Amino acid sequence: MAVQPIRLFGDPVLRSRASEVTTFDKELQRLVQDLTDTMLEARGAGLAAPQIGVGLRVFTWHVDGELGHLVNPTLELSEEIQDGLEGCLSLPELTYECKRAMSVVAQGFDMHGEPVTINGSELLARAIQHETDHLDGVLFIDKLDSEARKQAMKEIRESDWFGAEQPVIRVSPHATRGFGL
Repeated sequence: MAVQPIRLFGDPVLRSRASEVTTFDKELQRLVQDLTDTMLEARGAGLAAPQIGVGLRVFTWHVDGELGHLVNPTLELSEEIQDGLEGCLSLPELTYECKRAMSVVAQGFDMHGEPVTINGSELLARAIQHETDHLDGVLFIDKLDSEARKQAMKEIRESDWFGAEQPVIRVSPHATRGFGL
């Protein structure tokens, strides 16, 4: 189990749709542990596999003391909307007001292939939606109105971390099972 480097905005893996998990094995369990360790070390509310360079539909969360993970999520969103500050470990120090559904019912699997249903509201709902977006190559800045998105891109371009060096591309210790990732 190890803390992995978090991919930053500009890395192509963050804009690619992750592949469905088809094999629930020790590799997947190691991935979930690596995601958990990395998320906790970074003090994040969630972390998706693409953020550590693995193109699989898996994410972890840590909200209100609850630690969890979900594999191959599907979401049912409430019609009620919340507006709140949102940030991302792949966009350091950047936070903006972002609209999300107030509550979510997320279905998927745990790392052992057992079906799971998560009912979340407010911050947990926000985290689940944010991480599921990562699995589809969507970043929270994509959800901002045009003026806020323009301001976010300006902040990114002016940040110390953006463009300082090309993203480091590493071979994942997790099998990608022939997905070409």
